[in-house]
Amino acid sequence: MEVPSIKIDDVSGLPDKAKEYLRSSGIEELYPPQVEAVEKGLLEGENMVLAVPTAAGKTLVALMAMLKKTLSGEGKALYLVPLRALASEKYEEFSGLEKLGLKVAVSTGDYDSSDPWLSRYDVIVATNEKADSLLRHRAEWLEEVAVAVTDEVHLIGDASRGPTLEVVLARLRQVNPKAQLIALSATIRNAADIAEWLGAKLVTSSWRPVPLKMGVYHAGRLFFNDGSVVEAPIPKGVDPVVGLATDVVVKGGQALVFNNTRQSSLTYADRVKSHVAKTLSQEDRSTLNELAGQVLSEGEVNRVSQRLAECIRAGVAFHHAGLAPSHRKIVEKAFRSCVLKVVCATPTLAAGVNLPARRVVLQDYRRYDPGLGYGPIPTLEFHQMAGRAGRPQFDEYGEAILVAKSQGELEALFENYVLAPPERIWSKLASEPALRSHVLAFIASSPIVAEQDLASFIQNTFYAYQYGPNTAYPAVKRVLAFLEREGFIASTPTGLVATMLGQRVSQLYIDPLSAVVLREGLAGKPATSPLGYLHLLCSTPDIPKVYLRRGDRKRLEPLLKRHASEMLLPIPDPLEDAYGYEDYLASLKTSLILHDWVEEKPEDSIIEERSVGPGDIYSLSQTARWLAYSAKELCRVLGLQNHLQPLHNLELRLKIGCREELLPLTMLEGIGRVRARLLYNAGYRSPQDLAKASITELTRIPTIGVETAKSILKQLGMLSEKERLP
Repeated sequence: MEVPSIKIDDVSGLPDKAKEYLRSSGIEELYPPQVEAVEKGLLEGENMVLAVPTAAGKTLVALMAMLKKTLSGEGKALYLVPLRALASEKYEEFSGLEKLGLKVAVSTGDYDSSDPWLSRYDVIVATNEKADSLLRHRAEWLEEVAVAVTDEVHLIGDASRGPTLEVVLARLRQVNPKAQLIALSATIRNAADIAEWLGAKLVTSSWRPVPLKMGVYHAGRLFFNDGSVVEAPIPKGVDPVVGLATDVVVKGGQALVFNNTRQSSLTYADRVKSHVAKTLSQEDRSTLNELAGQVLSEGEVNRVSQRLAECIRAGVAFHHAGLAPSHRKIVEKAFRSCVLKVVCATPTLAAGVNLPARRVVLQDYRRYDPGLGYGPIPTLEFHQMAGRAGRPQFDEYGEAILVAKSQGELEALFENYVLAPPERIWSKLASEPALRSHVLAFIASSPIVAEQDLASFIQNTFYAYQYGPNTAYPAVKRVLAFLEREGFIASTPTGLVATMLGQRVSQLYIDPLSAVVLREGLAGKPATSPLGYLHLLCSTPDIPKVYLRRGDRKRLEPLLKRHASEMLLPIPDPLEDAYGYEDYLASLKTSLILHDWVEEKPEDSIIEERSVGPGDIYSLSQTARWLAYSAKELCRVLGLQNHLQPLHNLELRLKIGCREELLPLTMLEGIGRVRARLLYNAGYRSPQDLAKASITELTRIPTIGVETAKSILKQLGMLSEKERLP
């Protein structure tokens, strides 16, 4: 049924200030799915689930509800996203609301705080994990939320992120039952289940502002789902993926190439760059050279940044989680503004920031899964990637293309991907690692919890909706036994209570099993070396391990023997516990990356020797830093005072990536580990030493310019009136 269009001015229930703001943003008329949402009661406070394609206007639906609630004085708007990068993007998008007098904030880190400052804001963007943390800290302002929006709600089916999202939604409904809930998703097969679970109206549509053609390339021709066949000859010796990406650039468009591994994204960026470079104008080259320089000026120069800069000069880039966050942002912004012509990315991009292109090419529909080998990706994942095809205002249609090597593969790809609906979403909450954390959090959120209250909470989850409340009962019982055995909770005649240890573990937002590992290690010795602490942190389930490769065991065993006395956990017997011993070595391998980092080893050396990317170093060091802080806080509860100072110093070192003697210098804004080491080696060992220096003396140090020198002296209160002059 065709839904009539509605002008913004004619939307009933939307405040005039909101209409004026939307018109000033270029929005004059609602898309069909948006019209349907309004007609189903969006602005009357109805809960809503939107399952519509990418770029079909989901965010505007949420924004209209947010504007209605906030401008009418009904309360705050909370916008939940799965990734920090997406939180930054949405924060920038919503910052314009400050013109209406609304205060906008973003909160993604520091899981050990209720962030009371957020009570002063009207629109709050947060990651699902941060929202979970706020619920654990009983942030009072959550009761003022009038509308909560959850983006990418289909991620409830994701094994790692899904349980947190599911619990956040269940808890929000419990804490603030009057709040309007709006869940946004690309098209999913069982959106009606999520809508029924949330007590929401469902809006589902296949409408897109830019029509999408999905198809398969084979033997010089493109076969599309609309029945059309287009000749697409690829020059002899040219990879079809490269040819398809280059072809769209020649025609004035952009291409996204999705690769199944990081290495493939680099390989294909290298392959396509020589072809794209030929299409660039002199103006393009000048802009791209500036962009490459920007990449090299952000952070330490290493082989990854140099390779990225080289690709960017040719109008191409690669994008994956191993890139430094600042470099990922540069690539995203440049592609969005049409400066870059082709980006070769891993599928993480499809579930993250909004980055559309005229043509999306899937390099390989298979992916390696440790323990299972290569297997086909889910159909939903293909649809997520395909949804990136077609830029509104730029393209008449978008194309999403798979590549087949044979007629049989062509037919299989059509059947399993192009013509197949995405899979149903299933809850992953019943896994014990997820339940450990969330059951403890629920118990710790109240002074005392009767078992029927816990049962009621489980009954309100999507898991219970799908499988029945009694199905999760055995797993919940096992988790309760574990939590009580390890001293996180205690049974009383009237119900369950969280111990002081359990309260703190819940607030610290770590897996209770991580707390058990940390307690076991820290209670065994009065203190140890940084490597010993790092190995302990890397032995927890909260840090993803870098698994062993061929030859690693031979290299790691002698090192373990040399440092055995520093280890805080007993070394398993390789004959009696082969798996435990292998896991122990994997933790050691992971800890060596962090040890290199805090010992100031150049990023390039770490990348080469440890086979990781700059983004991996950043992510791993930030997670380890939080665990070092958590371990320190657990020591306060457990009375293990000897570990407090070493863990505090390690926490600071992990943040900066430096040795202990540089910490005083790195407290100054703009002084990272490289500048701090150069200053230290030049004789400036402390802020007091720097306070005695002049601008002229400081600028003799490499990487210290006039502005940086002035900033240092200003922070130290030593910038005179004369020196402030240019």
